[in-house]
Amino acid sequence: MSHILVVEDEVIIRTALRRLLERNQYQVSEAGAVHEAEAQFNLDDFDLIISDLRLPGEPGTELIRKASNTPVLIMTSYASLRSAVDSMKLGAVDYIAKPFDHEEMLSTVARILQKRDERLARQGQPEPTSPAPAASKSNDNDMGIIGSCPPMQTLFKQIRKVAPTDSTVLIQGESGTGKELVARALHEQSRRASAPMISVNCAAIPETLIESELFGHEKGAFTGATAGRTGLVEAADGGTLFLDEIGELPLEAQARLLRVLQEGEIRRVGSVQSNKVDVRLVAATHRNLKAMARQGLFREDLFYRLNVIELRLPPLRERGEDVMQIAQALLLRAARNMQTEPLQFTAEAAEAIRHYTWPGNVRELENAIERAAIMCDDSDISTDLLGIELDLDFERTSQATSALQTMRHSEPTPSQEPTEDLSLEDYFQHFVLEHQEHMTETELALKLGISRKCLWERRQRLGIPRKKANQS
Repeated sequence: MSHILVVEDEVIIRTALRRLLERNQYQVSEAGAVHEAEAQFNLDDFDLIISDLRLPGEPGTELIRKASNTPVLIMTSYASLRSAVDSMKLGAVDYIAKPFDHEEMLSTVARILQKRDERLARQGQPEPTSPAPAASKSNDNDMGIIGSCPPMQTLFKQIRKVAPTDSTVLIQGESGTGKELVARALHEQSRRASAPMISVNCAAIPETLIESELFGHEKGAFTGATAGRTGLVEAADGGTLFLDEIGELPLEAQARLLRVLQEGEIRRVGSVQSNKVDVRLVAATHRNLKAMARQGLFREDLFYRLNVIELRLPPLRERGEDVMQIAQALLLRAARNMQTEPLQFTAEAAEAIRHYTWPGNVRELENAIERAAIMCDDSDISTDLLGIELDLDFERTSQATSALQTMRHSEPTPSQEPTEDLSLEDYFQHFVLEHQEHMTETELALKLGISRKCLWERRQRLGIPRKKANQS
């Protein structure tokens, strides 16, 4: 049984983490500060140390030096991301943001311990009598991503082919579809898996700070730059740099990033000297970068540098029964995290999950299930607990489908083209474009047998502009 030391000064967090690890067959010791851990234990006796970054007295990074033979996992808040990256430069094996997800913590711990066992085996040392338990997964593939529909199976094959290379990858997909999970799978199946993966949400960093955050700066480069700092690109040296929402990157930062891809070097803000870096870039966006490039909103040369390998992540509404597999896994995790009895969906709730369009994708599904698990009074999760508003109930869905089929095969008007070969989705688009000049949104929705909300969502999905005159 692997022995883990948890060093955290907040008793509630420390206790919760100890219970989580013990439930997953780890032996756990705990301390509230670095000096307390050093006084009570031999730090090299542990298989892993999990420590908060900010502790009374010495910071958690001191454990990296004091326990030279034991990997140290640093916990930090998102606001302290820069300090977490700095701690990895000092030798931390990885970092995890607080508040952490239980599955993410277990997955990270299992991955670190597995790599430690492999290193000990290569060195000819005996492996622990009991291997670390594998991270809990709800799927049967090796990527930690649930998906059995054909588009996801195709994606898995592409990941396995692309991951061992150093090619730049652009992940396309709507918000909430799990693009960072794909990036993580690419990293963990690459030759860079033992090096850090640095994840950056380009939309979350103010435009005035993005260049400094990515590329670092020299002391005095701008007001407030009291010391030189390493950028996130440089922190990912030897590993993978994941840039999420890259479409939000300012043009000037795009030019600097292009140099990283072309020359393999960076220049800190305020510096005249360039430094070589070896990073594998994985980018993600929900935007159409090619269209943005035509509009002058994104550098065309950078787009083609990014678009070496393109992976498309389908939205949840196009993944068939995957939605129920994901929902069941999320419900199981919610019950485990809250330490409640097993929960189950009612038949009506299951049907609602299958028929809802999930515009927020997996993230929306996860939030709905977490909310339902918290609010339920027994083991049954009902439709009302999910808090979703079905854009179509099942009777109206049937009516709309029937109406569309009837209209498809009806005699076309002089202004219409015959629609025998159009799908229902094609006909929806054709009908809206044909009638929106003289019908309001409400009239269009009624004619199609759908709600205004559903009409709006389909307009967004199909890229049908809404006429300004038809706002009522």
